[in-house]
Amino acid sequence: MKSLKELYRIGQGPSSSHTMGPRTAAEKILQSYAEAPYFRVTLYGSLAATGEGHLTDYAIKQVLGEKRTEIVWHPEIVLPYHPNGMKFEVLDNDKNIVHNWVVYSIGGGALAEEGQSQIDTPEIYDLDHLSDIQEWCKVRGNNYWEYVEICEGKEIWEYMAEVWEVMKDAVERGIDHEGVLPGCLNLRRKAPDYYIKAMGYGANLQTRGLVFSYALAVSEENASGGKIVTAPTCGASGGVPAVLYHIQKSRNFSNKRIYHALATAGIIGNIAKSRASISGAEAGCQAEVGVACAMAAAAANYIFGGSLATIEYAAEMGLEHHLGMTCDPVCGLVQIPCIERNAHAAARALDANIYATYAEGIHRIPYDKTVEVMKQTGHDLPSLYRETSEGGLAKEFKNVKCNKKSI
Repeated sequence: MKSLKELYRIGQGPSSSHTMGPRTAAEKILQSYAEAPYFRVTLYGSLAATGEGHLTDYAIKQVLGEKRTEIVWHPEIVLPYHPNGMKFEVLDNDKNIVHNWVVYSIGGGALAEEGQSQIDTPEIYDLDHLSDIQEWCKVRGNNYWEYVEICEGKEIWEYMAEVWEVMKDAVERGIDHEGVLPGCLNLRRKAPDYYIKAMGYGANLQTRGLVFSYALAVSEENASGGKIVTAPTCGASGGVPAVLYHIQKSRNFSNKRIYHALATAGIIGNIAKSRASISGAEAGCQAEVGVACAMAAAAANYIFGGSLATIEYAAEMGLEHHLGMTCDPVCGLVQIPCIERNAHAAARALDANIYATYAEGIHRIPYDKTVEVMKQTGHDLPSLYRETSEGGLAKEFKNVKCNKKSI
């Protein structure tokens, strides 16, 4: 598996696969062809179907230049390797092709060429099954975060500290940021209202309301192109910070314990990314919000003193109960139903933590099997429900056209 630095990417929203990935691809082309007169970028499949709402073209043109870059949209063509295919063509003054590069945005901001899992990044972890990692830890008396430290080195904690600061900043910006989100839906931000209302309730309702507000805060910041951390993606970036921010604020846990929780969650997300997918275009929202819920549940269970077994069960439950969830962004925006799904996933993660603790980690279906099932379920989902905005909730809004100036 790759480094957790590849899972927790710091960047701008609204989409890791449709904004961050294409931007990175454009930067790679620019490194070799900075003086090129023209570029033509063809977007295929999901990238073309929802690219305008996800600001794919804007991200590419920001890097390559508005005047010298042509964007071609082919939502009806899905390249065989992955639904998020792109072809970059470098053109001379006569518009002849000098160089072309086909690359795929495979989720979480990562890029891959056909036949490769991910380009330009080394493998850090030898083990990619949670059962194997659990056994490794059990034999040595270690926890999951210690396995991360051994594989990544102690310098990983500096990066976890940076990740946590960006996550906290996103929460705190979001709960104080009123107004309407960009885009044709004119969706009003809810996080500030939820936060204020939660503060007026008693302890039980307040806890749930605050968790909702924190997840909404990050997701709304993401939807407006703010700075966030993929956990595991931009579209699912609200759950992990919401859970950890609430736990630290309410229980006064140290930053060090939060970093260890992020590492624990990272193992969970990395396994799903390595063995299945974290791309909504490939496997539906179960691969994004479902994996985020599993990560947050594992993090919470670790913080509250969970064992290797209860952490595994909490993660399994977080993913299992999102199996089959479709990815159907209305108008191609990372807003409806994405933002509210983050809030509900954060609450579910805390429930999974409690449930796994009561069960003492004893259960029948392991996390590794649930990851396999998630992958197969994703492949079984029609493309209508894999980030094309052609089915599900998005179907009801197909005739609504977003004005580019409003995004």
